[in-house]
Amino acid sequence: MSDYENDPAHGHPTLGRTPKPTLKTISKISGLAVPTVSRALNDAPDIGSDTKKLIRKIADEIGYVPNRAGVRLRTGRTNVISLVMSTEHDNHTARLISSVAGGFEGTSFHLNVMPYSPNADIMKPIRYIYETGSADAVILNQIEPEDARIAYLMERNFPFATHGRSNWSDQHPYYDFDNETYGRLAIDMLHARGRKHVAVVAPPLRQSYALHLVAGLRERAAATGLSLSILESVTSDDQTPDVAEGIAAHLTTAPDTDAIVTASAASALAAFATAESRGVTIGKEMDIFAKEASPVLKIVCKDILTIAEEVGSAGEFLAKAAIQAIKQPELPPMQFLEIPTAGPA
Repeated sequence: MSDYENDPAHGHPTLGRTPKPTLKTISKISGLAVPTVSRALNDAPDIGSDTKKLIRKIADEIGYVPNRAGVRLRTGRTNVISLVMSTEHDNHTARLISSVAGGFEGTSFHLNVMPYSPNADIMKPIRYIYETGSADAVILNQIEPEDARIAYLMERNFPFATHGRSNWSDQHPYYDFDNETYGRLAIDMLHARGRKHVAVVAPPLRQSYALHLVAGLRERAAATGLSLSILESVTSDDQTPDVAEGIAAHLTTAPDTDAIVTASAASALAAFATAESRGVTIGKEMDIFAKEASPVLKIVCKDILTIAEEVGSAGEFLAKAAIQAIKQPELPPMQFLEIPTAGPA
């Protein structure tokens, strides 16, 4: 135990406070020089992994928190990476935030989540981060083909990574799920099960992954002869009651619908609730095909057809990609496309 832990003067208004742990404190405990401690905490490549683990372990145990102003003066960095996301949170979003945060474990970087309203100017948080220098990089999702945020950051050589692909994805870091392949798999599975009339609750069609999904669906629907209806009244980003209402309206006008493909677990639950309210048995009169970040749908209904999306892997990858974009911008951007290969569980 250090000489300042359990100090009777801690927090006392007269006797004063326990001294704040510093690099010198860690140096004294570890027996390593202050510059070595500093470089280990900043993930310097010339410091061994065992030394880094030891220094970080000591830092965590004694509650060391780096002085952000000092770090910025010494390095020009904040050691903060901002995850800029819409306030429309669901289980997918929560897992992405958690996995990105996990990707920073063992590094000198910290996560800041900057939310914005779906109806707000999506450029506002990006301009704020760049103009104030409040982060060293940003991570973005809900990517559009010619995303204004990406264009802005690329023009200014500001580090970033994206969950999804833009039209310029060959030039920037990204992690993406292959929604086009997902769409193909959905139609092929439904065709094999004898379905003929498929309704789709797609993401907003301004987003890249929605366009990829619809392309895959349409390609295989044309090849197999299935009819395909993309719901126009709702998207998978809408609130669950609104999605349920939109599906109900579609089933009223298209009663021969025997399958529903969704882009989220929440919209799949809306489809299930709507079908159940009409006395339709999933797996018999109708199929629901969905992708999900965690195995929730099978608990609700074992006959919902699902494909897993590895959001945990996405977050960890994006964290590493953003760090590389900061520290080694001369390297090719880190990129990964997750391709679903197995059939639904």
